[in-house]
Amino acid sequence: MHKDYGRFCWYELMTNDVAAAERFYASVVGWSIRDSGMPDMNYLLAYAGDTQIAGMMALPAEASGMPPAWMGYIFTDRIEETAREITQNGGSVMREPADIPGIGRFAVVADPHGAVFSLFATQDEGPARPEMMTPGHVGWNELMAGDLDTAWEFYSKTFGWTKDQAVDMSEAGMGTYQTFAAGGGNAIGGMMTTPPGMPMPPAWGYYFVVEGLDAAGKRVTDGGGSLMMEPMEVPGGAWILNCVDPQGAYFSLVSMTR
Repeated sequence: MHKDYGRFCWYELMTNDVAAAERFYASVVGWSIRDSGMPDMNYLLAYAGDTQIAGMMALPAEASGMPPAWMGYIFTDRIEETAREITQNGGSVMREPADIPGIGRFAVVADPHGAVFSLFATQDEGPARPEMMTPGHVGWNELMAGDLDTAWEFYSKTFGWTKDQAVDMSEAGMGTYQTFAAGGGNAIGGMMTTPPGMPMPPAWGYYFVVEGLDAAGKRVTDGGGSLMMEPMEVPGGAWILNCVDPQGAYFSLVSMTR
């Protein structure tokens, strides 16, 4: 099995206003954003320094009616087999594996509760992995699950994820927050049962690392986005904010400094 199997390797924003999203995220996260040069497609690439972090594209025709959203891609070196295992383990394949000419193969899938993510396969070595809290990079991958135990069984069985710390949040009425690692090493994300009263379907969310959370939060609101919460300190000393961009896509920010 490839050493990067089961790791998040790419992030993609599908939006109804690519130009506005480019301006917003360049300001909020500090990305430099360039055209990908892909023929017949307005696909932008977001960079932190010289490293590609994410793509931005218009919502495709087949996704009409879908709200703007961020999508995470999980690496596999055997995409057809992984797609079959996803179905066998209770998930679903929404778009069968297909080629991205000159780049690799991808598929769109969902877990047993409908949280959508993508698979990505390439013949290259796969992307380099920076330290988790490097500004401009993705610092955390978080699943609000339909049910934590069912979701954990699905992802651990499919991708070999292993449990890291479990944080008891029952005093806040939120159950257990289970952090996880992929392929050994430090935790790369967490998952929990969606808290009662949270008006959202099961979904993955992604945390972009910034320097100084309050200043970044101000850039969100100055740019037409909104904050869903007050800044919150989490175990390990980081600070987080859940946000919505001007087009309605949910995202989060994380910083080691307030």
